[in-house]
Amino acid sequence: MKGWRRKADVHQVTDAKPSLTADIRKREISYLIKMGIRTICLILAVVVPLPWPYRLLFIAAAVFLPYIAVIGANERGEAGPPPTFQSPEANQTEIPLHRREIGS
Repeated sequence: MKGWRRKADVHQVTDAKPSLTADIRKREISYLIKMGIRTICLILAVVVPLPWPYRLLFIAAAVFLPYIAVIGANERGEAGPPPTFQSPEANQTEIPLHRREIGS
């Protein structure tokens, strides 16, 4: 008799996404670390007497690290699994029959 019943979805705690607060905190820490490295590179490029190839390397790091830091800070959490055909969100591009307008 159990063969006709639909198998229930089992959700595990490991499937849950981290909270929004934890995600924002993680991104803030990552941003601050990258900007700290940028500050150190800028100080090394200006204050410490180094040969020009090393100075150019530190200057390049000081120029490009803000871009990398902002992109990383704006990245929102981990991507979830792709939608499957069983999930209700899988085909949201089609307009439902009861929502179609006259003439379409």
